Amino acid sequence: MMKRKVILITVDGMRPDGLLQCGNEFVSEMMQRGAYTMEGCSLIPPVTLPCHYSIFKGISPDKHGILTNIYTPPKQRVRGLCEQIKHSGGSCGMYYNWGPIRNVANAPVLKHAEYIWAYADDNTDALLTESLLYNVKRFDLDFAFLHMVETDEKGGHDNGWMTETYLRHIHKAIDNVKRILDEVGNEYTVIVIADHGGHECGHGDNIPEDMTVPMFFFGPDFEAGKKLFQVSLLDLAPTVADVMGIPVVPEWEGKSILS
Repeated sequence: MMKRKVILITVDGMRPDGLLQCGNEFVSEMMQRGAYTMEGCSLIPPVTLPCHYSIFKGISPDKHGILTNIYTPPKQRVRGLCEQIKHSGGSCGMYYNWGPIRNVANAPVLKHAEYIWAYADDNTDALLTESLLYNVKRFDLDFAFLHMVETDEKGGHDNGWMTETYLRHIHKAIDNVKRILDEVGNEYTVIVIADHGGHECGHGDNIPEDMTVPMFFFGPDFEAGKKLFQVSLLDLAPTVADVMGIPVVPEWEGKSILS
């Protein structure tokens, strides 16, 4: 039995200044309810698949060798977060609207997964949020991952980072975060992060606009309103393991923010 259950949410391509300027009133409540940083560190390259693979496998892109959004067999194989949760007796689910994300966890370790193509509907982020909320209860999941890509694809790439459309997609994503916290925040520790930022209509450069990400941690292990410093995407897997009360994989490079 897990010490606590966790929901991990990534809002793809969400810049901290975009979050603060999106106009969603819940952002200020997030900063009051959770421990957080607006200066989290992405990884080089700040690209979706390399970053997510590192989040789940606990090692940097230069170690696993996935440096673009095209999946290739990793140079170094490490037991990832979902594999470690299942190995420890827990169950995992994954909900995503960008296909390559499926590579962050081997299908046999997932109790449930759902993929909806981002352009299949105007609100695939919301549809996946609905699915997650239904299925965490249906399957009594110990860990669930929600990836929301509309901010990145329909906002940043299609219209440009920091445009009105981009900010509107962040606003919608935060509405989904609010719903999750309102409905299951008492049962799950909820972690909300971005994988990278962006500039103009792209990302992938070692510049502050691409490399700086917001991170929020909601739950009894985290001090409400506390500002965090020097937090990296590599710290996510050890932190989730710490919260859930399962062993950290020795090869993971980051450290739990609770340690």
